[in-house]
Order: sequence, then C-alpha cells, then structure tokens
Amino acid sequence: MDNILHHIAFIMDGNGRWAKKRLLPREFGHRAGAETFRRVLTHCVELGIEYVTVYAFSTENWKRPKHEVDELMNLLTRYLKECVADADKNKVRFCFIGDIEPLPDALKAQIKETEDATRAYHHVANIALNYGSRHELVQAFQNLSKEGKTEITEEDISRALYTRDCPDPDLIVRTAGEQRLSNFLLWQAAYSEFYFTKTLWPDLSNREIDEIVTDFKKRVRRYGAVVSTDGEKGENV
Repeated sequence: MDNILHHIAFIMDGNGRWAKKRLLPREFGHRAGAETFRRVLTHCVELGIEYVTVYAFSTENWKRPKHEVDELMNLLTRYLKECVADADKNKVRFCFIGDIEPLPDALKAQIKETEDATRAYHHVANIALNYGSRHELVQAFQNLSKEGKTEITEEDISRALYTRDCPDPDLIVRTAGEQRLSNFLLWQAAYSEFYFTKTLWPDLSNREIDEIVTDFKKRVRRYGAVVSTDGEKGENV
C-alpha cells in the first residue's frame, strides 16, 4: 500500500543530554540542535519529502528554568532571521503551529516576517511552538462550537487544527531513546508509522535519516484493513 513519504515529523529530543555528556550548559545543546535541524531539513527536501514538522517548544517547556527558556526564544529568533536571509536559496515555506500569542514580541514579529518571506515555496517546514496537542484539540472544538456546529465530523476537526493545510504525518521520529508522543500531534498520528532511535537529536546524521526512510518504505500500511500476500487490500477487521 502507500509507502510514499510525504510528511515526516520529528520529536527533537536529547539536546540537554548531548550538552551534559560534554560538560556544557544545556543552551549549547539547543544551539547544536538548531544546526542539526537546519541540516536535516535540507536533507529531507533533497529526498523529496514535501512536509517536515518539528516539535520545537511545547506548552510544558515553560516549566524549564527561565534562562534556558530565554535562550531558546533568542535562538529561535536568530535562526528565523537566517531563514529569511536564505529564503531564495533554501526555497522552504515556514509555517508555525501552536499558540503564538504568549511568545515574546520579538519572536512573534520574526515569525510573521518569516511566514511572509517564504509563503511562495512548495516544500513546507512546520515549526511547533508553544504547541500541545490536547490544547489544539480543545481550541478546535471551541471554534467549531462558535461556528454553531452541533454535529461534528472527523473532517470538521481536521480542518479546525493548526495542521489543516497539510496531510497527516506518514512517519513520526523520536530521538534520544524515549518512546512516547509527549502531547504531539495526537489526532494527526492516528495512522502514522513510528521510529524510535537512541541517537540524541544533535547527533542525528543524514545517513541515519536515509536508514529511517528506507525502513519506512519497507513497511506495509494497513489503515485497519487486512492486506493479502499479493498486496491487495482486503476486508476491514
């Protein structure tokens, strides 16, 4: 069945542990992680993957020490400025999913500039900022209720989510050995494939990305159906 990789999502875990192993402050891990994201995004585009989504900052990440959160916000602002400067070279459209309002004004302004500067490009990078899937679902139901919806379909919910403009992820990759979603794309992941690696995010190489993509293409995606040995879709179970 369909094993074409249109949309890959990453839970970028392990920046802090990467820094700790090197006896460095956690901020150095986030800087290394930003460079890895830049490289991984470029490689995914080269592989022909149309959509890349990354879990950059969750609604729970505000619980981290203030200096670490401030460094993350500054790092994101600097990175997005570079994305705007390199927009014509990279040709990637940046979209931001999550509740942007609580973010610092400088970052919000840079988000708008980045979206405006990259709007025309085909390949899409979704950056999940101040994102939590349960909050996303609550907002979706609230918005549908405000529309006067009394009978809500799956299609209604999907169009009310932050990710309304892209397909659900075919594959979700989590680094650093953890095997959970951590409130990431809960609705969208209904039929996603999963890949867990012990590699810390800053150490994720292009070679391992190739191995992950190859592994995905060997899988048979059933979507709840029975698949016969000749690949034909059978009756639902």
